[in-house]
Amino acid sequence: MDTANVIDIATLALGLAAKLAAPLLITALVVGFTVSLLQSVTQIQEITLSFVPKAIGVAVAIVLCGSWMISELVVTTHELFDRIPGLLGG
Repeated sequence: MDTANVIDIATLALGLAAKLAAPLLITALVVGFTVSLLQSVTQIQEITLSFVPKAIGVAVAIVLCGSWMISELVVTTHELFDRIPGLLGG
């Protein structure tokens, strides 16, 4: 296994991690920004007011995107398993 294969697998793993984390992070960002804007307009500074909506938003994002995330993981795992003979030189 040469360095090109290692770099290719590492790039694949980092791309997959970014692709799987994006829906959750974007949801938390949008909900957090909305709640922060609401807090600054109403001047209500409550910690749970910012945490609970983000937790609910991320949970909804997991429910909505969960099957897609699992299928992406399965496809990538199958792709890596298919590469094993070529990586071992056979």
